[in-house]
Amino acid sequence: MLLAAPMALADNGVGLAGPTTDKTVTFFCFGVIAFFAALVIVLSIVQGKLEKRKERRRYDLQRYGS
Repeated sequence: MLLAAPMALADNGVGLAGPTTDKTVTFFCFGVIAFFAALVIVLSIVQGKLEKRKERRRYDLQRYGS
């Protein structure tokens, strides 16, 4: 079935999004690059906030525990 899927969805090189040109491929690849760059930035921000929260909680536990 995996081998038959591309043949079922394409007609003479024209897929669901229309004909594939160099411009289409270039913009798609730039979109993939931008997506992963944004993903790294967002996940880094989330990790930083979680680290701050962990450190603040650790500080509060030491302050109240001692």
